Amino acid sequence: MENLLLLFAGTVLVNNFVLARFLGVCPYLGVSRQVDTAFGMGMATTFVMVIASVVTFLIYHLLLVPFGLEYLEIVAFILVISSLVQIVELFLQKMSPTMYRAMGIFLPLITTNCAIMGLALLIVQEGYNFVEALVFALGAGVGFTLAIVLIAGIREHLEIADIPHSLRGGAITLIIAGLMALAFSGLAGLV
Repeated sequence: MENLLLLFAGTVLVNNFVLARFLGVCPYLGVSRQVDTAFGMGMATTFVMVIASVVTFLIYHLLLVPFGLEYLEIVAFILVISSLVQIVELFLQKMSPTMYRAMGIFLPLITTNCAIMGLALLIVQEGYNFVEALVFALGAGVGFTLAIVLIAGIREHLEIADIPHSLRGGAITLIIAGLMALAFSGLAGLV
């Protein structure tokens, strides 16, 4: 149990997918203008990460490995991830049209979010068992959500701040992202 807690905490804080591994940066920068939209994107990404980790783990260990088809892992993982994103997109379109419109083009971009593909590949590479894969995926999703909500909160406050004209927009966002990555790297000794 202690190993699972360390894996979770390490994935959320120390090996954060956005701030340490630099995976999922596109939605991190693109959907982080408002906290509610960022939180919705974080939850959608977390859902896809957890479900994708379960399905890809099972496909890899029950289908690809027994038949010697490990070389098809990337194709299989892409199919799983894109299918799951379509399901999430349809769900949000029906259940929360406001959130669906707020996410815009970034919702279908979860399909090509390298954080989700990286998660599936890291689970195989690290040799995690099923429970470890699930904890790793949940930690990755929570870490992604934490990072995107934090930067969204900062960006909301910067809308009313007196920032030099040359630093507004993308420049200040990248500076903040760099400072957040630096702050999270300070947690490396924690786990």
